[in-house]
Amino acid sequence: MLKKRTALYAGTFDPFTNGHLDIVQRAIGLFDELTLLVAVSPTKQPTLTSVRRVELLKELFKHEPKIKVAAWEGLVVEYARQNHIDHIVRGLRPTGDFEVEFQMASMNRKINSQLDTVFLMTSEKLYYISSSLVKEVWQHGGDISAFVPPLILDELKKIKGN
Repeated sequence: MLKKRTALYAGTFDPFTNGHLDIVQRAIGLFDELTLLVAVSPTKQPTLTSVRRVELLKELFKHEPKIKVAAWEGLVVEYARQNHIDHIVRGLRPTGDFEVEFQMASMNRKINSQLDTVFLMTSEKLYYISSSLVKEVWQHGGDISAFVPPLILDELKKIKGN
């Protein structure tokens, strides 16, 4: 019997964007199980709590049996080790991501030599989207409906009281 192909896709997902969605949809075609890991960063001030981000992702992917959702405050590589996950999925945009992602993948590989990083190029229609930019547009009252799934947009509207 073949070993189950497992991966995780980690990020703060604050907010979860259509760029993230593109990577998830493509990754589930490559792996038997994909964990979306809401990474809790002590240096970032999130718009939504990690608990709420997990709830939203579970709702967004409730009909996709290959997807699990969790939150984690430690090293992603350690989560992977503890949960017997073999791959990390990362999206690459043509905006300078490669150097940072390569360095992170190299460090992860040094910490856990059994863990491989799989890079997926972000769709050419979505490469300019980042959570930071989306959040900035949203905070200034701009329309972000083209950048986030409707469920996420609805949640952000609740926060702002729109």
